[in-house]
Amino acid sequence: MPNIGDKIKAIVETLPQEVKLVAVSKFHPVESLLEAYSVGQRIFGESRVQELAQKYPVMPSDVEWHFIGHLQTNKVRQLVPFVNLIHSVDSVKLLACINNEAKRVDKVVNVLLQLHVAQEETKFGFTCDDCLAMVADGVLDELQNVRVCGVMGMATNTDDDDAVRAEFKAIKAVFDALKSGYFADKPYFKEVSMGMSDDYQVAIEEGSTLVRIGSSIFGARAY
Repeated sequence: MPNIGDKIKAIVETLPQEVKLVAVSKFHPVESLLEAYSVGQRIFGESRVQELAQKYPVMPSDVEWHFIGHLQTNKVRQLVPFVNLIHSVDSVKLLACINNEAKRVDKVVNVLLQLHVAQEETKFGFTCDDCLAMVADGVLDELQNVRVCGVMGMATNTDDDDAVRAEFKAIKAVFDALKSGYFADKPYFKEVSMGMSDDYQVAIEEGSTLVRIGSSIFGARAY
């Protein structure tokens, strides 16, 4: 039975050089994260602010913390001081809240705009059109303490590979439109976060730069 370190090594070997692995460590104990850390994993993804806040002080200081879950505005203040990247910014209200809290602690927070392309109603995010319109309207011009580094999205949970691929293409198309327009002269706008344990290979083929993999590394979650 391969251990966590072996699983990470095996996954990393399948990734192109430009694609980074976000080890989705939510609901897993610090011991498991340290096992991943011991083989060189430095980016960890958490989806609950409280859990991240508990793990942050006991993990090594060079860990990069990515927040990947649905973020409520009342939790932003707790998260902003130590998060490296928030993948799941799904509204203008949340963008403004992150900006205000970042300004309060004199920090610029890196974020991704979450796109809703999946068939499930439960997923959050901007529609592709709403995202493009929001950026075109100049909303980001007012937010000096937020740095939009790219986009994020999830495909429908289905066995239909063609449907999954089409959704990843839609996410990448929004990225490309923003990259050639508003963000043309902004080199930090470069991340496309898509792909999880079951579909990350398809996501990479469609242009993902960050894959969020949990169960294939840590096994079933201990809720």
